[in-house]
Amino acid sequence: MVRTEELRRLAPAVLTTLGLAGVYYASARIGLLEQVVISGAVVTPLWPPTGISLSCLLLLGLRTWPGIALGTLAVVATINPLDVSVLGIMAGNTLAPVCAFWMLRRVGFRTALDRLRDGVALVALGAFAGMLISATLGTGMLYLKGALPGGGFWRTWVAWWVGDAMGILVITPLILVCRTIRWPRGVPGYRWAEAAALLVATVAVAVMATRSELSLLFLVFPVIVWAALRFQLAGAAPCVLLVSVLVIRAATARTGPFEGQSLLEAMVNLQALNASAALTALLLSAIVTEQNTIRRKIEQACGELADVVDRLAPGESRRRWPPDGDPT
Repeated sequence: MVRTEELRRLAPAVLTTLGLAGVYYASARIGLLEQVVISGAVVTPLWPPTGISLSCLLLLGLRTWPGIALGTLAVVATINPLDVSVLGIMAGNTLAPVCAFWMLRRVGFRTALDRLRDGVALVALGAFAGMLISATLGTGMLYLKGALPGGGFWRTWVAWWVGDAMGILVITPLILVCRTIRWPRGVPGYRWAEAAALLVATVAVAVMATRSELSLLFLVFPVIVWAALRFQLAGAAPCVLLVSVLVIRAATARTGPFEGQSLLEAMVNLQALNASAALTALLLSAIVTEQNTIRRKIEQACGELADVVDRLAPGESRRRWPPDGDPT
């Protein structure tokens, strides 16, 4: 009986670990569809598993880390032969989101992303600082193995770090906001029409900007600002993902505005755009959400104050203000 109870308690943890490992592996295979080779190392402009890993840690807790390690092992085993360097890469890809999780937890990060400080923390601690670990360990192990030439270390390190950071900036907000989305009820028809118009505009602008030989990539920013102002993160996060996917495809194929550019030039321009779009969406959405929350709290406080006034002096809260005869 005791052993049966232990198995029942252990089963959810095992299923969670295997499920996360499977999602990690599947998202990695999707990310590798747009892989590039820099100095002999395979990197991706956007690495979705980092965003999925940090999201699972934030939502399910630290107990999910074995799933990250197992998923990393499965992915690396399909790319490189198993040797000592694989252990270093696995350690880096596991420690990076775990350390990012601990840093975010220490500063009081809220998964609702309803404050500007949460958006800044996710960018600075989750993406930029946390992913230094995976890039350093991964690139360092490849260098020690002899798979990288001496002059290719920093190019590979930067590409690795940026790809992991973009996974946090693009994927993590999307997962966190999807967790809180509910089917809206009583939404006016014009809001549905606006959402449909936003989707069409995002696709049209992104396709035009990535297929035209002119430098029109900046046109995606008005659409992202529109999404953030009107729909906050629920609208901005999907727009950023859509734009990032289309721009990555154009950059890796060197078509549209990336035609004629070297791989390094294309990657620099690509990641500058992706990072700017993700930061704009995340921080602007957080600002608008925080302002809306403050307004609702003020309205609630005013309502409570009016109730107190009604109890102390019935009818006074409904009198005209300013009173008649008051010149102010």
